[in-house]
Amino acid sequence: MGRNVNGKPVLVRDALNSSDGIPSNEISPPCSKPINAYNYGEFLPLQKITDELMIEEYLGDLFNEKDRNMILAMALNRVIRPTAMYNIKTWYKNYALSLQWPELPLKSQNISNLLAKVGDSDIPSMFMGKMFRSLGTKRTLMYDLTSFSSYSQLINLLEYGYIRDDSDLPQLNLSMIVDKEKGIPVMYDIYPESIVAVTTFKNTIKKIEAHEMENYTLVMDRGFFSKSNIEELIHEKIPFIMPATMALKSVKELMSSAQKDVESPEYLHKFNKKPIFVKPVTLEQKEFKVEGYCFYDPKREMEEKNAFYSRLYDVKEKLEETAIPE
Repeated sequence: MGRNVNGKPVLVRDALNSSDGIPSNEISPPCSKPINAYNYGEFLPLQKITDELMIEEYLGDLFNEKDRNMILAMALNRVIRPTAMYNIKTWYKNYALSLQWPELPLKSQNISNLLAKVGDSDIPSMFMGKMFRSLGTKRTLMYDLTSFSSYSQLINLLEYGYIRDDSDLPQLNLSMIVDKEKGIPVMYDIYPESIVAVTTFKNTIKKIEAHEMENYTLVMDRGFFSKSNIEELIHEKIPFIMPATMALKSVKELMSSAQKDVESPEYLHKFNKKPIFVKPVTLEQKEFKVEGYCFYDPKREMEEKNAFYSRLYDVKEKLEETAIPE
């Protein structure tokens, strides 16, 4: 391999090792080694999402610039590479965030002070109000409730109660509402473990109304199916979707009645290219009457039967192996 210099072929290695015969304007300065390298690619999609949801703008209305950027840095860390709070500063120095928001005071004490400031104020509620107003009306909101255990002795809301994760630790309850179309959380709240689900549910409805959210549909799992919750939803005129359970005698009776003709061709539909039977039903109680649907999936019935008989055979086999000979 060579190079044409002043009309004469010159070996590349010679040209690299010597500047003889090469005009000064063609000599490249020596390359310097990079001082730092920053991670940038992981940050780009999250920055785009933050901009589209106007999160930086909303936080800017509630915090000064430094605190706003600290909050965003901590949130981005939770998504990109979750780490203990005392390690966030090291993580931050290796990312392009340290160039966009230089000199953030991400020491443990500064982070603790900022989080305490947020927790002791109505900032979360104000931020959620801004999110709700940006979504508009006629939304499908998904609601759920869960609990978290902790070894902490500094969280006043922690209480001993119903153990869900076999940890035998004090817990607190977290309720959350997610916008189905956007797939993002828009509201949350925390409660002591002693506060029952019905109370948290009622408080959530009141907070949604306080944020002036209208014409929405609430989607919940079967854990919220109870007479008191249904009465609350009907009283507040909130459209909802909720699977029923066999806890109510009226549900059992309704299911038994629907089974008689649910396989009628008039109830046959296709969902994801698979046949399913859907029959309109009405659940009546003394306190309320709600419209719903009874679903029958032939394929799922077959799969559950096969799973049941497979487990039954395994149990039978174990009993026979451990049986005492007569």
